[in-house]
Amino acid sequence: MRVLLIDDHPLILTALQNVIQGIGNHVSVVGVGGARAAREALAASGDAFDLMLLDLRLGDADGFELLAELRAAWPAVPVVVVSASDRSADVIRAIDLGAMGFVPKRASNETLQEALHVVMQGGIYVPPMTMRSETEPPDAESHPASHPAQIPAAPPPAAALAAFKLTPRQTDVLALLLRGLSNKLIARELNLSVETVKDHVAAVLRALGVNSRTQAVLAVSQMSSQGGIAPWPPRPPSR
Repeated sequence: MRVLLIDDHPLILTALQNVIQGIGNHVSVVGVGGARAAREALAASGDAFDLMLLDLRLGDADGFELLAELRAAWPAVPVVVVSASDRSADVIRAIDLGAMGFVPKRASNETLQEALHVVMQGGIYVPPMTMRSETEPPDAESHPASHPAQIPAAPPPAAALAAFKLTPRQTDVLALLLRGLSNKLIARELNLSVETVKDHVAAVLRALGVNSRTQAVLAVSQMSSQGGIAPWPPRPPSR
């Protein structure tokens, strides 16, 4: 696995490199100190990277803007934000821009390694946080859950979703939504029209009691952290 690490603080860059390389002998890390160097590394060998780690506070770019740029230019390479911030507003914004994980820098080495494993398995990792409106002030007090929220490549076991009374098609849509697919890609995957997918997404959001795709991701993450993570083999999409 080849990882691109973007952080403009030399000491943190070195420390993170050591932690990531500790995952195994098969891991190699390319560390760069800013957006410009990241663009150059990707232009030289972007297809060779399997994962990117991004600090939000860079000297030569806004981290959120760079995140959006990376996700647009390299959609197949997951991005994990590693930030000094652990504000719910920043977590929500990062996930909304396409990050597949968010790890506060105060987290333990084991937590970072666990997060990377979750992401590389196709899941989404977010830190303990309280579900709340995206419009609330970032400094509003929150009461974290007792465990980090981890979303496997598929939703939690069907029993955990039974209370929401999703139809089989809505469950298909939720599974793809949690993988970060756009409505267009979900439509292509399930052989549906984009308008039909929009209707299913709206129904899923209503069932989960949330207002956005990002809140749906976080709602399911809370469900996973409270009920434990168990494999849920995806069934073939119904036609």
